[in-house]
Amino acid sequence: MQERPETYDPTRYERPSVTVDVVIFTLISQELHVLLVQRRHWPFDGFWAIPGGFINMNESLRDAARRELEEETGVRDVYLEQLYTFGEVGRDPRTRVLSVAYIAIVRADAQKIRASDESLDVRWFPVRDLPEHIAFDHDEILAYAISRLRSKLEYTTLAFQLLPEVFSILELKHIYEQILGEKLDKGNFYRKIKESDLLEETTLTREGRGRPTRLWRFRPERAGDKQFVFRWREDRK
Repeated sequence: MQERPETYDPTRYERPSVTVDVVIFTLISQELHVLLVQRRHWPFDGFWAIPGGFINMNESLRDAARRELEEETGVRDVYLEQLYTFGEVGRDPRTRVLSVAYIAIVRADAQKIRASDESLDVRWFPVRDLPEHIAFDHDEILAYAISRLRSKLEYTTLAFQLLPEVFSILELKHIYEQILGEKLDKGNFYRKIKESDLLEETTLTREGRGRPTRLWRFRPERAGDKQFVFRWREDRK
């Protein structure tokens, strides 16, 4: 029978549940960290997980991601980018669940984290030393997010979200090295970052052991510039 608006019955079809998960990165003590929550309830009670949860029928995916992130961790007002959709059969013991993952990068000192009633704890973990017991397939999501974060450094300005308004080029270099997990050649980095026209020099300096360090700021008009391409692979040592 041909379906029509007045005869359509949505209960005739199986409907998987949909969740959102938000992978939040930051730098603490110049090391890349990710935010995880410790689950209080079944399934995987006591395990660490990426913040997230089920979407409501009346909200968008992005709105659901922002709501779940704030409810579970206290983190709010962050820029989210959609990462990937994970939908392997059996990934959640409760029912058939598809998860739309988001990624964000924040300054830890700008956020006050807290655990929700549904969590035992919320904590920043170094990506090199993640918990042994991670819920669901969140270890795969984390691995994918770390890989995407590193690749996005070549064509986005995500790393600048970890910086104060003014900064030194050396501070910027340290951020890129921590995210990439490897050293970059100093000369090539300085040359390429200046050639990219992403920065503008300020009149400010910072006193140090030697000569005062010049401070720079990010050009806001370059945010989202699709022509921005910053190839690192030839600089890795």
